[in-house]
Amino acid sequence: MKLEQVTETELSILQVIWEKGEPTSREIAEVLYEEVNDPKLSSVQKLLERLEAKGCIERERAQRSHRFRALVSHDEFLSYRLRALADRLCGGSMAPLMSTLLQSKKISKREQKELQELIDQLWPVSQSSRRRKKR
Repeated sequence: MKLEQVTETELSILQVIWEKGEPTSREIAEVLYEEVNDPKLSSVQKLLERLEAKGCIERERAQRSHRFRALVSHDEFLSYRLRALADRLCGGSMAPLMSTLLQSKKISKREQKELQELIDQLWPVSQSSRRRKKR
């Protein structure tokens, strides 16, 4: 799979596939464009061919209108891209990338809770040591 070679335009196609499950090229074009015409449909089909060649999607040919399915999940793609970004900008360290992201935007209480739950799940700390830290 050639995830590093996925362009922004191809990513917009992938996002529709992740959202819709197994759309046809026409259904993808309808999400991306207000009005679908032959040139726009041809562009979508060309982008689908490129994504298929990169191993990111597969085509279901059982029906007249082919359906497309992602071979990489949104989370896998995001993880790959963030690791590549950390490698390029932060010498491979995720901490500067994450701290910059967290400090650059106000985080809602719900997001704070979700992040705390994730941290607790990934790096559990005993209740007694957590209480000691709060003192």
